[in-house]
Amino acid sequence: MRFTLKFGFAMAALLGVMYLFAFPTRTYLDQRSAIAAEEHTVSVLSAENGKLSAQTSALRDNATIEMIAREEYGLVMPGQQAFMVLPSPAPAVVQVRRPATHRPWYAPLEVWDRL
Repeated sequence: MRFTLKFGFAMAALLGVMYLFAFPTRTYLDQRSAIAAEEHTVSVLSAENGKLSAQTSALRDNATIEMIAREEYGLVMPGQQAFMVLPSPAPAVVQVRRPATHRPWYAPLEVWDRL
């Protein structure tokens, strides 16, 4: 009985130690993975911020603004004429119709026509 009592206390102590260290350890590991994910998000957003800064500085140039106005919006400078090449029209779809007198080969075999 003494052995069983000591074993029970040892198991209770072991469970207490596991309770004290297992849950905080799992929380710590979860927080580390969350921090790593957020750091990755910050690095992606920083790269995107750099691209947007480059676009902002490019849009301050009049030549870039003129190029965008011509290509995307079809605008021209005063006194110029704009021409647009249109695609060729789609060919007309020809529908072939069967003559009304055409009957399939199995028509003489159909019993319900004779009734």
